[in-house]
Amino acid sequence: MPRSIVVRRSPIHGNGVFAAKDLPAEKYLIEYRGELMTHAKSDKLYAENAETGHTFLFILNDKYVIDGTERGNDARWINHSCEPNCQPVLVEHASNRRLDRVMIESLRPIKAGEELTYDYGITLEYRHSPRLKKLWACRCGMKNCTGTLLKPKPRKPRVKPRVKPRAKSRAK
Repeated sequence: MPRSIVVRRSPIHGNGVFAAKDLPAEKYLIEYRGELMTHAKSDKLYAENAETGHTFLFILNDKYVIDGTERGNDARWINHSCEPNCQPVLVEHASNRRLDRVMIESLRPIKAGEELTYDYGITLEYRHSPRLKKLWACRCGMKNCTGTLLKPKPRKPRVKPRVKPRAKSRAK
C-alpha cells in the first residue's frame, strides 16, 4: 500500500511532511511519537530550549510530554502554519494518562504535494521580547501570518471597579 505522506525539504522550514496523494478531511494521518517523559524531566533536559527556537516536544497532558528528538517519527517534521490544514487531536486513554496519544488530523481535503501544517500554539511564561519573537519566527508565508509561532499570553481579566449607583435626588 503506498504511503499517504512523505518527508522532504520544505519551503517553510527545514524538513516538512507532504501529502503523497489526495487526503480527505477529518482523517487521522499520523501519530506524534517519541519518548514519553514528565514535564519536570523535559524542563531539566531542555531548560534553554526557548532560547534556540527549535523543539520536538509535544505536550501530551498535564503529566507528560512527548519528545520526538531521538525516537520520534515523521510527525516531528510537520511545520507550523498560521492557516493550518491539520490539527493535533488528543486521544485520551480511559484510565492511564501514560497511554494518551496525539494524532494529527486533516482539517480539510489536502491535495497531493501539499505540505501538512498545524498551529504549534507555543506559549511561554515570560515576556515575548523582540529577540524571542525573532527566534520563534513564523515562516509560513500565509496572508494572515502573525510573524511568530508564539501565542499571545492570556490577558488577565481587567477588574472593573465596582461603583455604587448614585442615590437619586429626592429634591422637589
